[in-house]
Amino acid sequence: MRVNSNIAALNTLNQLTQNEKSTNNSLAKLSSGLRINSAADDAAGLAISEKMKGQIRGLDTASSNSEDGISMVQTAEGALSETESILQRMRELAVQSSSDTNTDEDRENIQDELTQLVDEIDRISQTTQFNTKNLLDGSMSGVVASDSANVLTNTALASGTDTTTVLTALADDNGDSLGIAEDDMIKVSWTVNGELNTASLTVTATSTLADLMGTVTSGATSVDTAAGDTQGDVAVTTTALGYANAIGAISFEVSDADGEVNSEASAALSGFTETTAAKEAKTEDGRAVLQIGANSGQIMKVSISDMGANALGIAELDVSTQEGASIAVSVIDEATAKVSSQRSYLGAVQNRLDHTINNLDTSSENLSSAQSQIADVDMAAEMMEYTKGNVLTQAATAMLAQANQQPQNVLSLLQ
Repeated sequence: MRVNSNIAALNTLNQLTQNEKSTNNSLAKLSSGLRINSAADDAAGLAISEKMKGQIRGLDTASSNSEDGISMVQTAEGALSETESILQRMRELAVQSSSDTNTDEDRENIQDELTQLVDEIDRISQTTQFNTKNLLDGSMSGVVASDSANVLTNTALASGTDTTTVLTALADDNGDSLGIAEDDMIKVSWTVNGELNTASLTVTATSTLADLMGTVTSGATSVDTAAGDTQGDVAVTTTALGYANAIGAISFEVSDADGEVNSEASAALSGFTETTAAKEAKTEDGRAVLQIGANSGQIMKVSISDMGANALGIAELDVSTQEGASIAVSVIDEATAKVSSQRSYLGAVQNRLDHTINNLDTSSENLSSAQSQIADVDMAAEMMEYTKGNVLTQAATAMLAQANQQPQNVLSLLQ
């Protein structure tokens, strides 16, 4: 029997200390709800959990970014909706002014309203903003290596037509002759930035399609013509670049020596559509960058073209004459098509962002579940551990009291 060293008490104290430590650890987990409260709880699990936590927060922020992107796109699309409404009203005015039931004074009044509408389209393009960022002034368009020229193509002429074809041999897309004869007069009309230009050509036996298209250069801008490419039968590309030199609304009126109009030939020659819109030179990529992922490089870029009057080719529209009003209808139709195309693109971006948000939210949910498995405590299991530790602590405390009483037995030997 030893008094100096109470081994039973020391063993019991050691067990009591371990039980208290286990109980305190369980209390920390139960009170925080976390299985890992410090690196000592699970060093590897902590590293994995923190990495997942950063990923989850990144996904949640990317989802918020995408929501903001939708708001920006909706702001731009809403403004373009009004621009399109204005263009529809301008078309009404142009159609109205095209009729000779109007006097010159009537057309002047129509012109006054149309001018105001053009100014309003410019104002919308310059002042539409999201969080002070301009949306429709062209600052959000992509890089253009140099000024871009617009390209118009004719798809109504017979396949294989080239610019060396003589006019008297031209046929439509069905192979039927256009009926153009020598001495016919072909009047050419086109616009540059909404301003009407006209020229005419008297057909000879050797007049070619290139000769006819060459008239477009008179008083406007030089053009390059090409045929047989994938864009159409006849491609007209301006060589003077930018908005100010873009050609629009090319039309032809074929008439014989008696002034009788050949409507079939006129329609076939006038079947031009713009396939590449003119753009101004831009050295920097102004597209809006949306961070739509949790990691670097997970972005999308949103481009919005200039939607001002110059870019739409309507800045110089003149409906004060019947001829000008008639050609203005085609110019406004081209401008409306550009606005509609931009709105369609923005709608597609919005739909994409909706899917992006759904994906981000689902990923965040799944990662949160995985991170929970690593970092969150199982309350039921931990409560069992706490209860066990609490009982063992109480038992160890009681046994320590008993162990401390054992040295009292030595007194019986000293009596």
